[in-house]
Amino acid sequence: MSAAPPFAVGFGYDVHRFADGRKLMLGGVEVPSLRGLDGHSDADVLLHALCDAVLGAAGLPDIGHFFPPGDEQWRNAASTELLRIVFARVKELGWSLANADIVVIAEKPKIAPHIDAMKARIAPLLHATVQQIGIKATTNERMGFVGREEGIAAMATALLWRSQGSVSESP
Repeated sequence: MSAAPPFAVGFGYDVHRFADGRKLMLGGVEVPSLRGLDGHSDADVLLHALCDAVLGAAGLPDIGHFFPPGDEQWRNAASTELLRIVFARVKELGWSLANADIVVIAEKPKIAPHIDAMKARIAPLLHATVQQIGIKATTNERMGFVGREEGIAAMATALLWRSQGSVSESP
């Protein structure tokens, strides 16, 4: 049996519809908006996609496995806490973050003015520097549910690395 490779890549995708009466949380930062996102937790679509990317790279199940939407313990939970828990589990398996790259797809509100604050919020949760976190924003060119301003989507990739001698088996 060959040794596990020292690098692993994961991909995450998440989407949430807009909802009245909620704060809009993206990347752990409150973004000024008339509407937030609907979800069991704070519905931070960026962090949910990132959690799935990190979990996938480590060969673990998705975010819903660890934080089921029907579990009242996670109602209105801060997604920064979910990411902290996810990354702690991944670190226990011997993984470290090489980098993460995230794309947020939204017509409104404008995301770019908040990217630096998001990177600063995310980096310590992943034991990383802000230079290891990439965040980009784009629109959907007024097409589909995002284009009709019904919700926001996010995609993320995470590259994990494992130093020699680290644990190599997933639970």
